[in-house]
Amino acid sequence: MAQQYPEWIWQNGAIKPWQEATTHVMSHALHYGSSVFEGIRSYVTPDGAAIFRLTDHLKRLFLSAKIYDMVLPCTQDELAAACREVITRNKLAAAYLRPVAYRGLGGFGLSAETPIDVAVAAWPMGPYLGPEALERGIDACVSSWQRFAPNTIPAGAKAGGNYLSGQLIAREARRLGFGEGIALASSGLLSEGAGENLFLVFDGVLHTTPASASILAGITRDTIKTLALEDGIEVVERDIPREYLYLADEILMCGTAAEITPIRSVDGKQVGAGKAGRVTRRLQELFFGLFDGRTNDRWGWLEPV
Repeated sequence: MAQQYPEWIWQNGAIKPWQEATTHVMSHALHYGSSVFEGIRSYVTPDGAAIFRLTDHLKRLFLSAKIYDMVLPCTQDELAAACREVITRNKLAAAYLRPVAYRGLGGFGLSAETPIDVAVAAWPMGPYLGPEALERGIDACVSSWQRFAPNTIPAGAKAGGNYLSGQLIAREARRLGFGEGIALASSGLLSEGAGENLFLVFDGVLHTTPASASILAGITRDTIKTLALEDGIEVVERDIPREYLYLADEILMCGTAAEITPIRSVDGKQVGAGKAGRVTRRLQELFFGLFDGRTNDRWGWLEPV
């Protein structure tokens, strides 16, 4: 099916029709990948539409911009208001939000000073890895493409250029018939998915790779760690060799788009019982319970539209 676009978008301080949100083909970001962005979800809750961890996402956006010397022409509060406006103007409740800041038309050199343009879009989006992925899980593979080495590109920034790596990993996986790809770090140890963080379960304990494994330390990842510890599930951050993917009792991918998606096999080797295990199911209950009221949001993560 053809992509259906919303009617309204926010760009550089104003709401405008989607088709009018344009930028020049010679903009710096188009040629050099000089953009930073966030993926954020809003959910329908018993108290109305709420944006999940909006403040944390926008804080990370500004920190990513700081790494790349991009001074945004708006405040975090103004951008939060823009996120709420695109949801209400498009008559959305459950939605995916995409704030993005990028170097626009200016000089043509790598270090050229350019205007910083900012936009926020919102659209309906179901499960990123497919409508049955949350329930049945996906088949994953270890990619032939590795993540970038430390001190080359900052993996801790959510920058557009970083996602060239993710594209190679994801497209290779799809070409080979898998639902998603898993990347190793330059060390040969486990890193993350094409656009998701990873958790492995051994004997009821959650294991995840550290920030030093060239991952983006995701906000959903932080949410899972917090919910797990609150529920008495032990969480360990450590280096993980590739073969542990074949030994784990359970594996899950997580991210704003992927939410909490079980992995049922890696490289054709079944993970556990080949479906979401007990720990994964419990984490899904706690996570989605934030939005239907089963889990008490005592952290203030749900920010009303």
